[in-house]
Amino acid sequence: MLHPGQPAPAFELPDADMRMWDSAVLTGKNLVLFFYPKDNTTGCTLEAIEFTDLMEEFDAADTLVFGISRDDCVSHADFRDRHGLTVTLLADIDGGLCEAFGVWQEKERNGEKRFGIVRSSFIIDKQGVLRHALYDVKPKGHAAQILELVKAL
Repeated sequence: MLHPGQPAPAFELPDADMRMWDSAVLTGKNLVLFFYPKDNTTGCTLEAIEFTDLMEEFDAADTLVFGISRDDCVSHADFRDRHGLTVTLLADIDGGLCEAFGVWQEKERNGEKRFGIVRSSFIIDKQGVLRHALYDVKPKGHAAQILELVKAL
């Protein structure tokens, strides 16, 4: 697991339109990375819509917001279009960034153990330093909580 004060892991991932996003060229902006388990599922949809609803406020706070899962670009495009999302969705198909941020963990559900993404969010400041690391969050109201933390930077 990551801790505030350490440099954030670098990334270069494609979005729903297959545009590459490289963290090395994003310095000078605050970043919010929210990792979620799966496109078009109830909690993930709620969370992504809440972030979308607050995008103007994140923009005003000089902050880019990225939703990240292991779904591919086509799935992300469908998810975005189906729900009118404006948040940028990044495809971490091989799970490398999920591993780097410590969100790929063994989970147990109905007595069955398997690996998956633990819903988590990270706030990275304009210098690339991790300021907040929130693991195992609940989707409802989470975007507003993250916005308040960003505004306090």
